[in-house]
Amino acid sequence: MKSKQSLLALQIKAALIAATVGLSPAALAQESDKAKQDDQQLERIMVTAQKRVQSTQEVPISVATLSGEKFDAIFSAGDDIQALGVKVPGLFAESSNGRAAPRFYIRGLGNTDFDLAASQPVSVIMDDVVLENVILKSFPLFDIEQVEVVRGPQGTLFGRNTTAGIVKFSTAKPRQDFDAYTKFSLGNYGTRNVEAAVGSGLTDELSARVSVLSQHRDHYINNTFTNENDVMGGFDETAGRLQFLYETGNLSALLNVHGRKLDGTSSIFRRNVFTKGSNELNANYDRDNVAYDGGNNFQKYDNSGASLKLDFDLNDMTFTSITAHEQADGNGRGDIDGGTEAGPGPSAVGNAVTEDQLKDLKQFTQEFRLASDTAAALEWQVGAFYFDSSFGVTSIDGFFGQTSVYHDNQSWAVFGQSTYNLNDRWDVTGGIRYTHDKKSFDVGEQNVNGFALVIGVAQIQNYAPINLSDGQVSWELATNYRVTDQTSVFARFANGFRAQSIQGRNVAFEEDPTTAKSETINSIEVGAKSDLLGNTLRLNGAVFYYNIDDMQLSAIGGNNNGNSLVNAEEGTGYGFEIDADWRALSNLTLGGGFSYNKTELKDPNLRVGVCGSGMCTALDDTITVGTPPFTKTLAYVNGNPFPQAPETILTLNARYDIPVKTGEIYFYTDVAFQGETNLFLYDSVEFKTDDNMEAGLRIGYQNYDGNYEVALYGRNITDEDNVKGAVDFANLTGFVNEPRMVGIEFKKSFY
Repeated sequence: MKSKQSLLALQIKAALIAATVGLSPAALAQESDKAKQDDQQLERIMVTAQKRVQSTQEVPISVATLSGEKFDAIFSAGDDIQALGVKVPGLFAESSNGRAAPRFYIRGLGNTDFDLAASQPVSVIMDDVVLENVILKSFPLFDIEQVEVVRGPQGTLFGRNTTAGIVKFSTAKPRQDFDAYTKFSLGNYGTRNVEAAVGSGLTDELSARVSVLSQHRDHYINNTFTNENDVMGGFDETAGRLQFLYETGNLSALLNVHGRKLDGTSSIFRRNVFTKGSNELNANYDRDNVAYDGGNNFQKYDNSGASLKLDFDLNDMTFTSITAHEQADGNGRGDIDGGTEAGPGPSAVGNAVTEDQLKDLKQFTQEFRLASDTAAALEWQVGAFYFDSSFGVTSIDGFFGQTSVYHDNQSWAVFGQSTYNLNDRWDVTGGIRYTHDKKSFDVGEQNVNGFALVIGVAQIQNYAPINLSDGQVSWELATNYRVTDQTSVFARFANGFRAQSIQGRNVAFEEDPTTAKSETINSIEVGAKSDLLGNTLRLNGAVFYYNIDDMQLSAIGGNNNGNSLVNAEEGTGYGFEIDADWRALSNLTLGGGFSYNKTELKDPNLRVGVCGSGMCTALDDTITVGTPPFTKTLAYVNGNPFPQAPETILTLNARYDIPVKTGEIYFYTDVAFQGETNLFLYDSVEFKTDDNMEAGLRIGYQNYDGNYEVALYGRNITDEDNVKGAVDFANLTGFVNEPRMVGIEFKKSFY
C-alpha cells in the first residue's frame, strides 16, 4: 500500500513540476519508469538459519522461506502442518496418524516410522525450541511470521537428529506499537477457522501479545458396517499463545506460554482400494464411506509448554539463554485393515484395530549461547545444549491386549561456529559440535486383558531394559563469494549424525524390541543466489550429494503390521533444487521452484518383509523363509529409492492485482506436483504413487483505508484423490489426501 501511495505521490509531483517549470515529457517518463522499477523490486528476506539474522542471499546454505500471503493461502481451509509438504522444493510431509504425528522429509531423507516414539532426521524448531516428539511437531500453526526450510544436515548449531535439515517456525513477537487482527473463515464440510491476535506495549519496557486459534470441521465419512452416518473425518482444534517481552538497557526477556487441544479423526484407512497389478484407486474407493468393524477412528491429544529466552548485551558480545519445557498426552485409534466390507480379500485377525496412547510426555531443553556482536572481520558463537525427554506408549490390540513401554532420552552438546570475512565479498564459515546421546527403554505391563494370553497363544515376556549411548563430533565448512552486488555463489561441506534409536512397538505383538545404531551423513552442496533484472527476479539454486553410513530405516508392515528398526550399510542421494520469485510487473508476481532427488539404498544383504496379504506385486528379488504355515517372504531392497522420497517436486504460484479506488482486487493461485514416490522399503506395483497434484485458488479484495480483506478460497480445487500412504498388513489398504475445500474468509487488521 505504501509503495503504491509513494508511486502516486511521485507521479503527482512530477506533473506539478512539469506544469510549473516545463519539464520535458522524456524527463517525466524517465522518472516515472524509475518509480515503477522501484515499486517492482522484491523485498529482502531475512533468516536465522545460522542462529543470527542474515539475508537469505548471504547464507551459504540452501534455504527456502514461506510467509505472508503464500503461507496464509496454504492454511486458509484449516489444514494442519502437513500442508507444507510439496509446497517447497525438496520438502515432503505425510502422516498415518491424522493431524497428529507428522513425518517430514527433506531431499528424500526422512523416517516412515508411525510409532509415537519415532525418531526423525528432520528437526522441527518452533521459536528457537526443538520439538522432538512427533506429537509436539504437530502443534498447529497460527500467527506465524515466517517459515524457514533449511536443507541439508545442520549438525553444528542444531545438533543430533538433523541429518536431513530443519523446518523452523518463527511466530509474531510482542512489540511496543499496538497491532491486532482477527480472521474468520467458513467453508464446506462445516469448516470453520478463527484466528486472532493482539499485541501492544504495557509499559515502556514491557510488551505483550496473545494469539488464539479455533478450528472445526464436521464429520462427513459414514461407517457402513455400523450404519452410522457422519462419524469420522472432522475435527476440533483449539490453541493459544501468550508472550511477554521485557526490554531494558542490556537485557531482553521473552516469555512464551502456549497450549493446544485436538479432538479429531485418525487417518482413514481404506480396505482394498488397489487392484493387484495396479496402483490406481479402484471401484472400492469411496471418499465418503468406509466399513469399520472395530469402531470409528479417533484421536485426542493435548500438549502445552513454556519457554524463556534471555538476551544479555555484554558490549561486544551477546549472551543468550533459552529454557523450555513441553508436555503432552493423548491417544488415537486406527482400524488398520480398513474394515471388513470394503471389498474382497482375506479377513484380518480379530478386528485389526490398534489404539496408541501417549502417556505423560515431558521434554526439557536448555541452551546457552555466547556470540560476538561487532563489525570485526571475525564473527563467532559458542554454546552448550541439554535435552531431557521421557514418556510412555501404551499399545492396545484387540487380540494381544494392552502393552506399555517407556522411553527416556538425555543428550548434551557443546558447539562453536565462526565466520571470517576475508574481504567485502568473500567469507568462510566453520563449525564443530560434540554431542553425547543416551537412550533407555523398559517394558511395563504386557498382554493385559489379552485374548491371546487367555487361549494360550501368547505369554508374558521378560524383557531386560535396553540402554544405548553414543557420542560423536559433527562439523561443517562453508564459503560464500559475492561475484557481484546481485549474485553470490556458495559451497558447503557438512557432517551430522542421528543418534541411536529404540523401537518397542513389536513387544505388543509378542516380538522383541529392535534397535538401530547411530547413522552419520556427509553432504556437499554448491549453489548460486541472484537478484536479477533490477532486483525484480530472485533465482536461487543448489546441487547436492550426500552419503549416509549405517542409515536408520523402519521396516513397516508385513504379516503382523510390524515396526522394526534396521540399519542399511549405506544410503546415497543427489539432486538439485531451484527457488524463484519474479515481480514481472508491479501488479504481477510469479514464483515457484523445482527439486530433483535421486536416492538409493546400498546394502546387498538387507531384506525386509513384503505385504502380509501376499496380494501385492513385489518387483524386488525375494526369498521365502520359515516353515509352513509360518512362512514369510522377504525382499532384497538394495538399489531401491528411500521410502516416501518424491523424486521430483514442482511448485508454481502467481498473484495478479487490479488497483481500485480504495484498494485492490487480487487473484492468487498455487499448484504443487509430486513425482514418483515409493511408499515402502520394498518396490511394488501397487504401493507407488506418481503425478500427484493439488492446486489452490484465492480471489480477494483488500481495502487499504479500512485495513480489511475478504476472499474466496479453494484448496485442492480439482478435487484430486491422491494416495498419501498405505497399509500392507492384510490387504491392499490405502489412505488419501483431504477433499476439495472451498469457502470465504474475512480478515480485519488494527494498528
